[in-house]
Amino acid sequence: MKNSIIPAVNFHLWEPCNMRCKFCFATFQDVKKTVLPKGCLPEEDAIRVVEELVEYGFEKITFAGGEPTLCPWLTNLISTAHEAGMTTMIVTNGSGIDDEFLKRNRDKIDWIALSVDSLNYETNKRIGRQIASAGIQQLDYWSLVDKIKSYGYGLKINTVVNSKNVNEDLTDFITHANPIRWKLLQVLPVQGQNDHSVGEFEISSAQFEGFVQRHADLNSVTTVIPESNEFMRGSYVMVDPAGRFFDNTDGGHKYSQPILNVGAHIAIQQVRTDLDKFIQRGGIYQWARPKHKKITLSGEVTSGKTTVGKILAKKLGAEFVSLGQKTRKSQNLSDGNDI
Repeated sequence: MKNSIIPAVNFHLWEPCNMRCKFCFATFQDVKKTVLPKGCLPEEDAIRVVEELVEYGFEKITFAGGEPTLCPWLTNLISTAHEAGMTTMIVTNGSGIDDEFLKRNRDKIDWIALSVDSLNYETNKRIGRQIASAGIQQLDYWSLVDKIKSYGYGLKINTVVNSKNVNEDLTDFITHANPIRWKLLQVLPVQGQNDHSVGEFEISSAQFEGFVQRHADLNSVTTVIPESNEFMRGSYVMVDPAGRFFDNTDGGHKYSQPILNVGAHIAIQQVRTDLDKFIQRGGIYQWARPKHKKITLSGEVTSGKTTVGKILAKKLGAEFVSLGQKTRKSQNLSDGNDI
């Protein structure tokens, strides 16, 4: 890896999405209309793109969309990156995160970045963060973050700060979720992606800073990462659903030649990225999945071990195991077998 190159890459592998967020700055309708009618590469080609990114030397890969959990071969892409030694992350609206998904990918995905803009039904309705076609008006984010942490994933939350939520307070939710990182993104206008609808959602730098300051005390709970429009432009290495690097330095998406045609080493030279901005916005951190050691609590009967243990497990996103409960369960089963 060259020192001047950002060591992390975002692969927007999938254009389709089951939500219709009106400010979305990665709709890729231009890609779908011009070069990729289905909105995604075939599985074999998508895997080859990941292999090219591995060969180039990226250390961390984030799978995004659209909504990546809609992709039937997402697990195979993640496995390819994981087995090559990359840190893996997905950015998701949460609609596809259930027990089956979390069990299947537990040893492959290091981080889950959950997009949560508001806990208010009306706000999410105005934004378009709903799955109306499925009758799902709003996800239960409180339960969802608990479920993600219970499987041991590193939890990150992304919030797009816009005119509809700029006056809201997410302190209680973030305190409950206790993510390792909370990224605050100022809603970003991107030519050709959201310029037909983003206007009503735009906010000033002062409004964005006001939201950040309102939640400043949460730095004692999580690492808060504010990203203004200035820091978002040019500070990411991104790959589009057609397997091309792209940048947004000039306000719209500029695409390289396809990686599978010319190779990652040549294609990446056709876009602009800024390593200094990447570092300044907190892009370098402890990428490896946090590992919780076993904590053993001992004490007299009725001393509160179970209560304290459950509280710790919830805070750490760890599994709670009670020896007493296991013993009683075993005895009950034994008694049943004797009858």
